[in-house]
Amino acid sequence: MADTERIDPKVLRTAGVLICGGLAVIFDTTIVGVALHSLAADLHTTVATVQWVATAYLLALGITVPLSTWATARFGGKRLWLFSLLVFLAGSVAAALAWNAPALIAARVLQGLGGGLMMPVMTTLVVRAAGGRLLGRVTALISLPAVLGPILGPLLGGLILTHLSWRWMFWINIPLCVAGFVLAARFLERDEPDSRPRLDVAGLALLAPGVAALLFGLSEASDGGFGHPTVLVPLAAGAALVAGFVLYAARRTEPLVDLRLLAHRPTSAGSAVLFFSGFALYGALFLLPLFYQQVRGTSALDAGIALIPQGVGTLLSRSIAGRLTDRAGARIVAVTGFVVVAAATLPFAFADAQASPWLLGGMLLLRGIGLGAVTVPVMAVAYLGLGREQVAHASALVRIAQQIGGSFGTAVLAVLLQSATTGAGGLTAAFQWSFWWATGFAVLAALLALALPGRAATAPAAPEGSPAEEVRAAA
Repeated sequence: MADTERIDPKVLRTAGVLICGGLAVIFDTTIVGVALHSLAADLHTTVATVQWVATAYLLALGITVPLSTWATARFGGKRLWLFSLLVFLAGSVAAALAWNAPALIAARVLQGLGGGLMMPVMTTLVVRAAGGRLLGRVTALISLPAVLGPILGPLLGGLILTHLSWRWMFWINIPLCVAGFVLAARFLERDEPDSRPRLDVAGLALLAPGVAALLFGLSEASDGGFGHPTVLVPLAAGAALVAGFVLYAARRTEPLVDLRLLAHRPTSAGSAVLFFSGFALYGALFLLPLFYQQVRGTSALDAGIALIPQGVGTLLSRSIAGRLTDRAGARIVAVTGFVVVAAATLPFAFADAQASPWLLGGMLLLRGIGLGAVTVPVMAVAYLGLGREQVAHASALVRIAQQIGGSFGTAVLAVLLQSATTGAGGLTAAFQWSFWWATGFAVLAALLALALPGRAATAPAAPEGSPAEEVRAAA
């Protein structure tokens, strides 16, 4: 049935409307990374200060993701989406008009508050519209912004810095936000909240700053390693707060994020693999543009162009991976994807300035195919067998796992690269050593993906105790 059944046009319309607005958030997450030196020069400040342009945005994202579960239930998905899009739009305008570094950082916080709500809400609305069916193909649709952002964001940033002012990195959000708002207001179905839940203030006070502290500590580790107090203190504080939330949520009937879903094998396995995939996927995405710029001597724009084959490969494999996930289950698709990623990353462990650009481009194309084959099934399986109200909680869990896992993987590979750079082999050897680690992480992720459920039809129902109604699992 999954082979012949088509996605409901209502689901396609919902996904298309949400992707329009979601693209602005995803691109904005990655595009600023290539502009820190330009921002420091134009705003007459240090790179360390301007680094907060990226860090403040990341922390605001982390703080608001846990809030999305309550806000969706309290106000309805459509209202929350429109509100979040307006907040992100206001932040984008403020960032484009910023006159100094503090003003830009404040604007980025506003952007992050809106964007942190938008991403889990987008997933929740589309999965709900799909009714739990054909989750592989549905996830292939809604993962488009998340897949394209890390690949095309640096390219877009390089183009803007080469030909325009840095302010256009934020002005380009305006048409996407306006179009996304108009389309959402016109075509999204109104979903009145079924209840008026009270905000779990204690849970929010534990989880939101806990996630933010973890993300901050990991961002600091990218520069100075894990042994510095500026890294150890926020990591320890964040871990303590998150652990406190786990103990608190276990005794509460309606916590901010329902951790009982982790007893549901598809959700727990998908979240775990998503967390660890940060080492294999996001860490290597951090290494690749630096490799082209520092080892091969390209500009930021040329590095972005060199990474285009990876984006093409990802686009090519997404729809196929979605169909295969619906037919054969997430396990075989994800394991195969991680193996392909590992095989395509390995040649970079031998590459230097003289390596054939055609060979590297071919490996990037293959790596992109693997990326698409990994992202779709791992995200899809996390929603398998869930009821309507459980979807919002799963979206928050998935998003938190992605954020912390991606930051952790990036920090680990950044520390490995930095420590190897001081060795006798020089910069090229340091990158080669780091790509060996990235390859090993992809192999380990393939082993972990064996824990994912097989065929979708065999997935168990979500654990009892939730007020949500059960919906039919993927065909």
